[in-house]
Amino acid sequence: MQTLIAWVVCALVASVVSQEVLQNGGFESLDHWDCWSPIQCKIVTDSHSGAGAMEIQNRKKYWQGPSQYINVTRGTGYEVSAHIKLQNDRGIGHRVELQVEFEMTDGTHEYKRAASQEETRVDDGWVHLIGLFYVPNKDVRLTRIHFQGPEEGISFVVDDASVKRMPSGAAAADVSSEIDRLRRSNIVVHVTAGANINHGQVNIRVVQKKKSFPFGTAVDTPPTTMLPRQNTGISSTSTTTGQCQKTHSSGAASNKLGYRITKQMTGRVGGYELMGTCELSAWPEHGSRTEKSRVRGHCLVWSVDSMVQNWVKALHGDELRKVVHGPHWWKPSTHLRALEHWDVNNENLHGKWYQNQLNEPNYNLELFRIAHAADPNVKLFLNDYGVVAWSTDVNHRLDTLAQVGVPIWATELDVRSTDENKRADFYEHALTALYSHHAVEGILMWGFWDKTHWLGVNASLVVGDNLQLTAAGRRVLELFEHRWI
Repeated sequence: MQTLIAWVVCALVASVVSQEVLQNGGFESLDHWDCWSPIQCKIVTDSHSGAGAMEIQNRKKYWQGPSQYINVTRGTGYEVSAHIKLQNDRGIGHRVELQVEFEMTDGTHEYKRAASQEETRVDDGWVHLIGLFYVPNKDVRLTRIHFQGPEEGISFVVDDASVKRMPSGAAAADVSSEIDRLRRSNIVVHVTAGANINHGQVNIRVVQKKKSFPFGTAVDTPPTTMLPRQNTGISSTSTTTGQCQKTHSSGAASNKLGYRITKQMTGRVGGYELMGTCELSAWPEHGSRTEKSRVRGHCLVWSVDSMVQNWVKALHGDELRKVVHGPHWWKPSTHLRALEHWDVNNENLHGKWYQNQLNEPNYNLELFRIAHAADPNVKLFLNDYGVVAWSTDVNHRLDTLAQVGVPIWATELDVRSTDENKRADFYEHALTALYSHHAVEGILMWGFWDKTHWLGVNASLVVGDNLQLTAAGRRVLELFEHRWI
């Protein structure tokens, strides 16, 4: 799930940085870098820039790599950059990362991942790691940054590393004006009245019937629960199907890929929304994509080891390929033509079961080819958690993703706090950060009701059988229905 923790902020951080704190980041020598046994470090001419780079060999653990103690300031942010290249791999990609370790004066330790890259292989050549970290607002005695990540036995080369303090006076962008520029446009209304009409007595009322920008939510509750739509107050222009369509939820115990639940996902039940079968009033009456249903399917494949069905885990090689390529596997995408999006392989950055089982590092691309062949008109998505969350650098990460040039959707947004007023602030910060970014084309929360939300009441917008709005729910409605009209 995509969890934005309490310190998410919406400010755009100035890209100008200063005050380099890393020494010998060009790796022209071994000076200032620690290479503790058993690893072996040497300077090589195979560099990203300059005359030299550092090669690290004889690694016995994933966390072993060169490190350096740096001087940092309490409560301050730092931008991190480095280049890394694998010298060998094992077919399947490896994670490479820069981690920061803080040792407090009381002897405790905190660890933060400053930058990382998944699925790295020799063929990738030099990989650019970029990221941010923030020093805890505590008494820090020592701070150490180090390279780590590939499995034991994998050698790598590093070059052009940098850790720079962000300016303390970095100005936040005018988020409101950016939202106005991106999300609003002027409307000119011309009214013609007869000569016998007193123009002073003419009242014109303009009502916005829907939004072009999709805000939505995942819906997944017991099928017996029926909710009066008028009681929720939570409107949605886009929905996703929560757990209902995940492969582990259907046919998990046998080789029957049954999508009985998903077949019930058309039409309405009076003025109610039947949540457990993902039956939503936002869906079209007849299940046609041309009716702009704006519904996402989630998900066709989930390759995290613990989520792969047991009968699938027993398959290997061509037998596994035959099943995955078969029409029954992709049945939901062909039967549910009303869907606009599909999450093809859920948590593909964290889960690599199919790649490992078939020993094909690029099998994730094959899954997308199969999904596209099943329904060429649906938009196919990569979907994973922790991509822009878990720290305060939301906009920095969105900027990085935007460089690819494809649409970005926040698909599993939730924030968590026991204090509902703080929760309201956190939701506003997260939503504003996403809504103000030019590359974000939609925002979907991963639930809203305390009785069905995977995080319970601490992330909810409404609570109880009567769907009482929390402070967070009222704040979200204020944004959706008034501030961002």
